[in-house]
Amino acid sequence: MTEMAVIGRVIRAQGVDGALKVQPYSDYPERIKTLTRVFLEKNAVMKPYLVTEAFIHGRFWVFTLEGIVTAEEAESLKGALVKIPLSERVPLPEDTYYLDEIIGLGVYTVSGQLLGCVSDVLKTGSNDVYVVSRSDQTTGKKQDLLIPALKTVVVRLEPALKRMEVDLPEGLL
Repeated sequence: MTEMAVIGRVIRAQGVDGALKVQPYSDYPERIKTLTRVFLEKNAVMKPYLVTEAFIHGRFWVFTLEGIVTAEEAESLKGALVKIPLSERVPLPEDTYYLDEIIGLGVYTVSGQLLGCVSDVLKTGSNDVYVVSRSDQTTGKKQDLLIPALKTVVVRLEPALKRMEVDLPEGLL
């Protein structure tokens, strides 16, 4: 099976004619204008759909897909992940990564200490912030560490090796 990239999630039906309102997971919202097909995955079942119409509506996407013609059919897809083949992603500039390449990376200090895994990426406006899920060494409680996505902090990022190396400012840990 072809490797897939998640580009959004179905929020709900849009209107009465089977359109889908989608939360984009892409920094390139205009990309939807070129999509001719998408794959929707819900409950571990993935199905291809031809895109008959797609447009940007505020900060959301609206898709009309072949075969989805009623609001009820569209509503049944609420929560589905919208995917495309990796080969169809928009090429990125050097040292820029897709969210799915970052989420799940193991985060290590420059001395080799495992801090946890990236569980989310927060968009703050000035720079992204990596949410690193980890367990407290003494209590075992889960806690998140927020790491700014700055070149001075993230010294090495190797998605192929599932690894990020950080040089944390004093007091951050």
